[in-house]
Amino acid sequence: MMKNLRLLILVALSTLAVDQVTKYLAVANLTDALDGRTGLARLQGYFSEQNLDNSPPAEGGRYRATRPYRFIEDYWHFRYVENPGAAWGLFSNLPDGVRRAFFHVVSLAALAFIFTMYTRLEPGQHLVRGALALVAGGALGNFMDRLVRGYVIDFIDWHWRNQPGMRWPTFNVADAAICVGVALMLLDSLRLRRSEPVTPPLAESPNP
Repeated sequence: MMKNLRLLILVALSTLAVDQVTKYLAVANLTDALDGRTGLARLQGYFSEQNLDNSPPAEGGRYRATRPYRFIEDYWHFRYVENPGAAWGLFSNLPDGVRRAFFHVVSLAALAFIFTMYTRLEPGQHLVRGALALVAGGALGNFMDRLVRGYVIDFIDWHWRNQPGMRWPTFNVADAAICVGVALMLLDSLRLRRSEPVTPPLAESPNP
């Protein structure tokens, strides 16, 4: 059991670390929040600076998010976005206090559910263990954002030549880890279903 829990902790914390480092890079390179800061001041600014994608800016202010970085022109940009809701901006219109409390409860409940599922897995379910650890790490990454800032930092922007309706909602590494984990669990369930032995139908008993 302890060996299996070490896998959960290692993968989840590694995913959390990669998620937060990439979000730091997004704040550092896609906004002006850390301009002119050095050392620990940059790290402090990463956790304290907010409202960096203000559109429109406050009266007399200016835009703090810079132009998107075009990693692959017309298909893949890096663009700073603050998402106060869930995927696709769900629940973003709730009152701030209600929204924060709701997502804190949901995140903690999800983490507890993942841990419970993980401890009940069979010894040979290695793929599902890795998948649940990825989901846990992704959930931790977004939970940390909401706990510190009240919103989630997104920055990966996939689209097809800027065509209307051809843009995937902006996401982050934590979201990607959750999606990969869920996909691996679906793959495992399909594999188990295919490997189940097919029981031949019972032969009809002869007429007396």
